[in-house]
Amino acid sequence: MNAGGIRAFYFKDPDGHPLEILWFPEGKGDPKWQQPSDRLFLGIDHTAIVVSDTAQSLRCYRDTLGLRVAGESENYGPEQERLNNVFGARLRITTLRASAGPGVEFLEYLTPRDGRPVPADARANDLAHWQTVLVSDDAEATARAIRGSVCSALSPGVVTVADRTLGFTKGLLIKDPDGHALAVVQP
Repeated sequence: MNAGGIRAFYFKDPDGHPLEILWFPEGKGDPKWQQPSDRLFLGIDHTAIVVSDTAQSLRCYRDTLGLRVAGESENYGPEQERLNNVFGARLRITTLRASAGPGVEFLEYLTPRDGRPVPADARANDLAHWQTVLVSDDAEATARAIRGSVCSALSPGVVTVADRTLGFTKGLLIKDPDGHALAVVQP
C-alpha cells in the first residue's frame, strides 16, 4: 500500500459511524501528531468522503470554497483492501485544508466503481445523514460564490441565527457534486 508509512485502523462507533485512528510517522501529517503524549486520542485530523470524480469535487471545494490541496496519493493492495473491507480497492486520495481546523479527504474509488450515490431524496433528518461544517468569515459571499458553480444550495438562502449558544450567527446548507451536505457557518 502506498501510504507513506502512515498506519491506519478503521472501526465503527456504537451508532455504526466509521472512524479511523491514524499514526503519522515523522515528516507526515501535522507536526502536532508527532508530539510525545500519554493520551491515546490527540485530535481530529480530517473527515473523509467518497467522491465519484476528484476533478469535479475540486471545482467545488478548492475553486469555489477556497480550500487548498495539501496532499495526494494512490493507495491499493492487500492492506488497503483490508482497511476498507473492499476487495480490489484502489483509491485516489486527495487531502484539502483551510487555514485552520481539520481537513477534508476525498476518497475516489478507482476500483471497484460500484458504490452507491447519496439518495436523491436524502434529508437532514435521515439517520444516514451527515454534514461537514465549514466556517466562513462571510456566509453571504459563500452563497454568491456557489451560484453557477458545481456546488448547490440546499437552504433557501443564508439564515440568520438569533440563538448565540449555537456558536454562529449566520449559516447555509449546501451540497457538493456528489450530494454531500456542507453546513457553512459564520461566527
